Amino acid sequence: MKIKVIDINGVEKREIEVSDSVFNIEPNKNAIYESVKNELANKRQGTHSTKTKAEVAGSGTKPWKQKGTGRARVGTKRNPVWTHGGVAFGPKPRDYSYTIPKKVKQLAYRSVLSDKLIEKKMFVIEGFSFTTGKTKDLLGIVNNILKGEKSAFIVTDKDALLKRAGRNVSWLKCLSYSRLNVCDLFYATNLLITEESIMNLNSMLLKD
Repeated sequence: MKIKVIDINGVEKREIEVSDSVFNIEPNKNAIYESVKNELANKRQGTHSTKTKAEVAGSGTKPWKQKGTGRARVGTKRNPVWTHGGVAFGPKPRDYSYTIPKKVKQLAYRSVLSDKLIEKKMFVIEGFSFTTGKTKDLLGIVNNILKGEKSAFIVTDKDALLKRAGRNVSWLKCLSYSRLNVCDLFYATNLLITEESIMNLNSMLLKD
């Protein structure tokens, strides 16, 4: 299939050929869901912790005798049902990360890219030189195309100055094509991608 290429002013210049199996498939919602869930789980720190009745401060002796007082029987003041007692079955530090099949992740990438292209939310920009590293200069380019909507800008590893300039823009994520994640692509309203990056993605996802 063919995709339009625009310049930094948003004017269409030409078309490039990309693979239908990468940018023109029926989006697989389940693959996207599994990939997003996996990425969010892998980001969790898992440092939450509560104290059990064996760990909280307090006497371990029996508050009163078992029978004859008329009160409910109890073995320790650290009982979870008492104020200042331990927590029953509370969270402990754990690792939430897990892996999913590589083919599922690749299908999710293809599905998100195809979905953005179908909805006309993907813009391919021809090669341009960005040497200042200034946020103001980047916004001058991006605002011609994206109009301030939550977006992701996919670039190459060579575009370090561009990525640095984008760090100050809350609604823009500058991502390297070789280190993408499904979350940022899926939740972005628009995708802006350099011509070199889309050709690299085309080759990488087609090969896998």
